[in-house]
Amino acid sequence: MQINKTLLATLISIGLLGAVGSSQAAGWCGSGKVVKFAGLNWESGMLLTDVMQFVLKNGYGCETDSLPGNSITMEQALANNDIQVFAEEWVGRSDAWNKAEAANKVVGVGAPIVGATEGWYVPRFVIEGDSSRGIEAKAPKLKTVKDLAQYAEVFRDQEEPDKGRFYNCPAGWTCELENSDMLKKYGLADRYTNFRPGTGPALDAAVLSSYKRKEPILFYYWSPTPLMGQVDLVKLDEPGVNKDVSIKVGLSKAFHDEAPELVAVLQKVNLPIELLNQSLAKMANEKMSSEQLAHAFLKEHPEVWHTWVSDDAAKKIDSAL
Repeated sequence: MQINKTLLATLISIGLLGAVGSSQAAGWCGSGKVVKFAGLNWESGMLLTDVMQFVLKNGYGCETDSLPGNSITMEQALANNDIQVFAEEWVGRSDAWNKAEAANKVVGVGAPIVGATEGWYVPRFVIEGDSSRGIEAKAPKLKTVKDLAQYAEVFRDQEEPDKGRFYNCPAGWTCELENSDMLKKYGLADRYTNFRPGTGPALDAAVLSSYKRKEPILFYYWSPTPLMGQVDLVKLDEPGVNKDVSIKVGLSKAFHDEAPELVAVLQKVNLPIELLNQSLAKMANEKMSSEQLAHAFLKEHPEVWHTWVSDDAAKKIDSAL
């Protein structure tokens, strides 16, 4: 029977035909739209991106893609709906995100990483010693950044031996400016050299080298990262400062509104911080790609991701693994 346009419009308006488009198959992916991810270039972001892509592709029949670019460029692309998912958004740190959120162009959901931190670290053996490695504690009363004033000699700078050395972020990073201000704030600028490694890997190399040589080192770092799964560190307290961060899955407003069945999955994604650090260390030690690590993670830890997805999707993903 042929239905005229007026009757069809009436049926849709009262919801009799609206259910046709409410199934997963008729959603964002069922209509042929690609879910485009930000191609993040740090380890945890790469892993989260590949995990989410695998889940949406194999569990929900989505076509996915990722576009490379720096964080600010990707946040702007998210605001324009040129991409739909930014897997690891450190909410509040970026002006590009803040402006887009204020303009209602992006939405942050879920908590893919809980317990991420940043701050000043030292190897645990500096404070507690390590009898198994024959190391005596050299700064047993070191607890806060303020305490560093009395321990400059422990972290002696070989180039300026009358000072300690603080390993800052590479020049140009946001944290480099923040740390430089902290040296002044805590009265440490005259006691420590403000050393800026040329790159992130150079900072990693300095930490790992000192750790293996059983030598004290003071440095800025963050978690989650491969390094946190490779060495035993202590984060120094900063009186009156809370540097715990909020990480969400960043979504374009259009995707958030038009793909509720997929948003329901992404907002449940969470990788436990200790397991994440261990996984990233495995990636570094075994020289795995993030895609390989994502596959291994999903295969080895179904107890983590089964809670994110429907029973039907879980079966499809298990089969794909």
